[in-house]
Amino acid sequence: MPDTEESNSHATRETTRIRGACQGQSVHNTGKSANIAVRAPHLPATHFEIVRSNSMIRQNSGMKRLDPVSRVHLLICLLWLSAPLMAIARDSPTPLYRAVEDYLRTQTQGLPGKVSYRITPLDTRTQLSPCDAFEPFLPSGGAPWGRTTIGVRCLGPSAWTVYIQVQVTVNAKYLVAARPLSAGQVIGANDFVTRSGDLGMLPASILMDAEQAIGKTVKVGLAAGQPLRGDQLAAPWAVQQGQNVKTISRGTGFSVSSEGKALNNAVEGQIVQVRTPSGQTVSGIARTGGIVEINY
Repeated sequence: MPDTEESNSHATRETTRIRGACQGQSVHNTGKSANIAVRAPHLPATHFEIVRSNSMIRQNSGMKRLDPVSRVHLLICLLWLSAPLMAIARDSPTPLYRAVEDYLRTQTQGLPGKVSYRITPLDTRTQLSPCDAFEPFLPSGGAPWGRTTIGVRCLGPSAWTVYIQVQVTVNAKYLVAARPLSAGQVIGANDFVTRSGDLGMLPASILMDAEQAIGKTVKVGLAAGQPLRGDQLAAPWAVQQGQNVKTISRGTGFSVSSEGKALNNAVEGQIVQVRTPSGQTVSGIARTGGIVEINY
């Protein structure tokens, strides 16, 4: 029991001695080899500086190398001082990263589902001049989801541009085929189901609303479980070849209605040719309900 108390007392004295050294006192090697001192009198309490000066730690032919115990003391001291620095770096993002976070928050606020993002820090060797104002932007062709790049311009007093890698995750529901769908099939409400996942890992044309799919025609066959994409589906024909249609001719100060027969298939908004009762062929814009608009 006395040995244990003596050991604990010795450990306490050693801890106090090391802490004192880290706060600016000196640790003298028992072998008269060197003095170790770490001071930061010019910095606020929230900042720390580790100084390794040749005048503080040096060795010449008349001095012995630090013994193992002193080396351990020095290592503990350096770790003790570096802990607050790591905490500051972790808990207080720089203004640059805050600007990127604010930009991502604005760009993704209209996206469906739950949005989260992860910013990849710049290489520690990157040197940037001081900046008071940042302008984040999305490079041409980029998208604010998935693995993407955000550019940041410094507006002053320095002038530089840097690109930061980010990963934006958008967890939301989307549509997938409930069963195999063949080309030419018109999609009904029972032909698809919803799934949840990261939209950033899916094509940009993925469908998320049932109204975007119902009534559309499958262009190419789809397997069960395959996501439904807008570019794989065709809108239903607004006008079909051979159909009797109503033509509405409009111009400045007049509007005339007539009838005719469609010469080709067309979806809403596409060009369709119509043969009038007089045998004349005219072109117009197909509208739902068998209507063709002709503007003069």
